[in-house]
Amino acid sequence: MEFTAKDIAGLVGGTIDGNPDVKVNRLARIEDGEPEALSFLANPKYYPFIYSTQSSIVLVQSDFVAEQDLTCTLIRVDDPYSAFANLLAMYDNMRKGKTGTSSLSSIAKTAKIGSNAYVGDFVVINDNVVIGDDVKIFPNCYLGENVKIGSGTTLYPGVIIYYDCIIGSQCTIHGGSVIGADGFGFAPQSDNNYKKVAQIGNVVIEDNVEIGANTTIDRATLGSTIIRRGVKLDNLIQVGHNVEIGENTVIAAQTGIAGSSKLGKNCMIGGQVGFAGHIVIADDVKIGAQAGLAGNVNKPGSVLLGSPVIEISRFRRIIAIFNNLDKLYARIGDLEKTIKQLQSERITDHKTVN
Repeated sequence: MEFTAKDIAGLVGGTIDGNPDVKVNRLARIEDGEPEALSFLANPKYYPFIYSTQSSIVLVQSDFVAEQDLTCTLIRVDDPYSAFANLLAMYDNMRKGKTGTSSLSSIAKTAKIGSNAYVGDFVVINDNVVIGDDVKIFPNCYLGENVKIGSGTTLYPGVIIYYDCIIGSQCTIHGGSVIGADGFGFAPQSDNNYKKVAQIGNVVIEDNVEIGANTTIDRATLGSTIIRRGVKLDNLIQVGHNVEIGENTVIAAQTGIAGSSKLGKNCMIGGQVGFAGHIVIADDVKIGAQAGLAGNVNKPGSVLLGSPVIEISRFRRIIAIFNNLDKLYARIGDLEKTIKQLQSERITDHKTVN
């Protein structure tokens, strides 16, 4: 796709300083700019690059003053970073703007597909599936019986959604994710074997949720595993059966949440955090990477680190001590030597007196 400076200025509400007819067909960082590329300049740290960049158009602050001659056309806006982000979103929407149904897909007669939807090659859509308007389902996805997908949602290649699961509107699920596989439920038997407990619930994902690649969300044993609206999950996250994640909570990669735990809203969870089962986390909690939680967090707004987790202020004091353990060990050794020497001198003095 190709755009002129005049086109872009119209999209972002900017003013042009230079050639309004110059064209771009790609995006680039200002330090890596090349002809026919669009870049932006927001951080003063990168100001020197505007004099050497090869980009044809650069978004800059409205009050930017060049100290040297420029070869690029400027588009002046109030907030270059936000304007560039908006352009990225527009470009992404254009790129994903596919419609139609591939002849190589398999769609049950009882399935219902909304308007302007896209169904790619080798997609399988089973009985009684309901798909909303403007949904994009990329190749090799699988939708089990009775699945419901809200309008504007995108499923990238290889997404698997098991039967009876419900996905809201304006969601994004990245490639390789599995929604609704069985929860990890096995009952120990007297002969040391394990009997599988049937998992007959489902997964409910509310609106405006994004799920990263190869993330797995298990169906409930009974009822629903629930991901509330606005949640953002990174890649390679495991969400166990009957878990509930509150609104607008964000979780980084490789975190694992065991069954029946409930996380509050507006929480921020770092990577590789482990949650034990059946625990409750309050709202607005922040948890650092590689933390381990074995019990409830009842105080809203807590900031926790470590495994097992402790409050950040205490954690910092402990780390300060930990970083000096070698010195403390050496001091203890010196004290032991001094004590032994004093004891030896005391014994010698006692013998001399006698």
